[in-house]
This record gives sequence, structure tokens and C-alpha cells, in this order.
Amino acid sequence: MNAEADALATVKDADRKHVFHSWSAQELIDPLAVAGAEGSYFWDYQGNRYLDFSSALVYTNIGYQHPKVTAAIQEQAARLCTVAPGFAVDVRSEAARLIAERTPGDLDKIFFTNAGAEAVENAVRMARLHTGRPKVLSAYRSYHGATSTAINLTGDARRFGNDSATAGVVHFWGPFAYRSPFYAATEAEECERALRHLEDTIVFEGPQSIAAIILETVGGAPGVLVHPDGYLAGVRALCDRYGIVFVLDEIMVGFGRTGKWFASEHWDVTPDLICFAKGVTSGYVPLGGVAVSAAIAGTFARRPYPGGLTYSGHVLACAAAVATIGVMEEEGVVEQSARTGSELLGPGLRALAERHPSVGEVRGLGTFWALELVRSKETREPLVPYNAAGADNAPMAEFGAACKKGGLWPLVAGNRIHIAPACNISPEDVAKGLRILDEALTVADAHTV
Repeated sequence: MNAEADALATVKDADRKHVFHSWSAQELIDPLAVAGAEGSYFWDYQGNRYLDFSSALVYTNIGYQHPKVTAAIQEQAARLCTVAPGFAVDVRSEAARLIAERTPGDLDKIFFTNAGAEAVENAVRMARLHTGRPKVLSAYRSYHGATSTAINLTGDARRFGNDSATAGVVHFWGPFAYRSPFYAATEAEECERALRHLEDTIVFEGPQSIAAIILETVGGAPGVLVHPDGYLAGVRALCDRYGIVFVLDEIMVGFGRTGKWFASEHWDVTPDLICFAKGVTSGYVPLGGVAVSAAIAGTFARRPYPGGLTYSGHVLACAAAVATIGVMEEEGVVEQSARTGSELLGPGLRALAERHPSVGEVRGLGTFWALELVRSKETREPLVPYNAAGADNAPMAEFGAACKKGGLWPLVAGNRIHIAPACNISPEDVAKGLRILDEALTVADAHTV
């Protein structure tokens, strides 16, 4: 056995015996063993290289192993690895300052968490304490994390096995013109009817009982759902009218993913709280947080906030955040993401839709896109049913396997492929990825009618 084969066998054996994987039936999975990664690629122990069109889980915004960020982590580790969250530390203060400079409005206080779900948990807690109200409204097509409150806020099928029905969560339908729940004929009509539905929900639930409305600024896991113009501003207005805290979940779309530092900039909307994570460190060290408005921060000026985490603002993570934001600024990564979307991914994916009967819709911004795969463009029947598994999911499984065979690692969810490469992906790699997708889509085409 050569060294690579021996290493592969060791990794796979230990994984099978000791690692408990998330969202999985443990005996039915066979995880790929990754040997290394750099830029937009990772590779296995057998020398197979994959162009990563998923950015891991939509977080390696500057690609893998950026030397300036890995060096900053190493330097910080040599100087000070960790210190309790109650101390003031230079790198923690600097990370907070850099994030606050990029948030809209007066969201100038940063509460650090370890990841996105904890950010959601604490944002909801802040909203409830600030308003003295119990309920939180969230969209059905949404994903907010896997901790107890976050998974109950989540609207997709991952909630089903965790839903306690006691979390004070009320779900509503957000706008989605391609599969309109409001029978709308235009984007403007979809926006108007969705806002009317949301206000009806508020009124019939009792505004005096609602602490917050939480929305993904662009719906990530549900299918890269870009809200129609006017919708987020309309939600902001409803929150102001009824004294409700407006929370935007930017965990997946913050830090350049949509071609802006925060996706809310596309619509010039300022929420009361922003949840962030993932791209703030490009995932190199876990870090999340909540950007807090002056009004909500003021609630806790002389009243203790009853929440905290052992590793809040961990110094290694904050060093990674400072370096990542620095790289994004110096290398124009946010602007590159915007250009890649408008000049390469958008036109390229729309061209694929013209050629392939399996592509029902293309939607996205920056380096965050989705292809909705269907059995028929006319009927819009999804290529696989909602929450499909096993044989029902075979068409999407075959399509995903074709992508991997071509050297592209896809992010497949339901009847969609999400296209989320590194925000600084090269034009050459975009073209390569589109060529592989073009070939793989012929597999999906075989299942159309």
C-alpha cells in the first residue's frame, strides 16, 4: 500500500468508527476523504481535484488557504491563543470595529458568537427582551440554523424532526414569484400580496405579542430566493408600524457573497439586528455574531444582558476576521463578486437555461445563484418532489454524480443546484465550472417530459 492509500484507509476507518455526521443516517453515507485544498479547489487522496462550486457550505468566500489569513492566524496563535470574553483585547476590538464600519445605519455594537445558529438564538433573545413580547415570525422557505430556537424558526423540512411547537414561532409565506403562493402574475403583484399576507398574519396573531420578524436577506438554503424590489422595505415599514424588531439573517449572504458587504445594501434597508457568520472569516476559524442597533443596545446599557458564550470573540477567530476583511478590501473581492455575477455567472447560467429543458429558472446575485430543475418548463413540476429521498431523489442524485465525475463539487438541495463558488473565483474557473454544468445537465434533461 502506498503512502496516499495508507493515509486514505486510516482517515476513512477513523471516520467510520468515531465521527457522528450531521443530517445523516450514519450507516448510509460514505464521506469523501479530503487531503488538501487551495483557492477554489480541494482534492482527495487519490489525486482527484474538484472545483468547489459550494464554497464548502457557502463560507470560503476568499477560497481555501489564503496565505494572508493563515499567516494572521499563526501569528495570533504565537502571541495569544485565547482569553476569556470579558476582557478587552486588541484583535477582538478591531474585528468588531471593522464589522460595524460595514453594517448599515447605527448597527455599531457587535455581540460575538461561535457560529450562525448562535447568532440567531441571541438575536431572538435580544428582540424578546427589548420588546417584552414572546412571538417571532419567520418565512416557510427559510433556514436559520440547527439549535433549538433557530431550527424552530426554520421553515424547510429540516425542522420536521425537531419542531417542538412550543418555541413561539409563527410561519408565513414570503414572496416567490416562480412558485407564487399568492397566484401573482408579476413581481410587483407578488410583492404587494406577500406584504398584505404578512400584515394579515401580524394582525391576526396580535401585534402586541410579536417581538420580531426574521428574514434571510436572500433566501439561501431554500433556493437563493431574491426578494422582489420593495419587499424588504415593506417589511421594515410593517415592523415600524407595529413596534416589531426586524432581524435580517445575513449568515450565508454577508461579506461579499451577493456583491455587497451585506445583501441589505441592494435594497437600502436597515434592520434592527443583523446575524452574520460564515464569510466573516471565510470559515478558517468559526465565528458568528449579531450586529446590534443603538436602540436595542440601549436596552442593556444598565440592564445586564442574560446571555453569553465561553468563546465569544475568540481571539484566533477575531484575528481571522480582521485578516479576511483586510484581504477582501485590499483585493477588491466584494467588487469582484459583483462583476462575476453580472458579467459571467448570470449570463452563463441563463445561457444554460436556454439550452437545457431541465432548467426552469435562474436566479441570484454576485457569486450566489441557483438553477431550479424541473420535469417541464411549462408545468414547472420540480425534477424531484419536495423533501425527496431514496428512489424519489434519483434524478438529482444522478445529476450531482455527473457534476462530481466532471470535477465539479456541487451544492445540491432539493430540486436545485446552488452555485456558490469563492467570491474571488477566476474567470477561467467560472468558465470551466459552466462547461461541467452544461454536460451534467444532460443527465437532468433525460428526466424531463
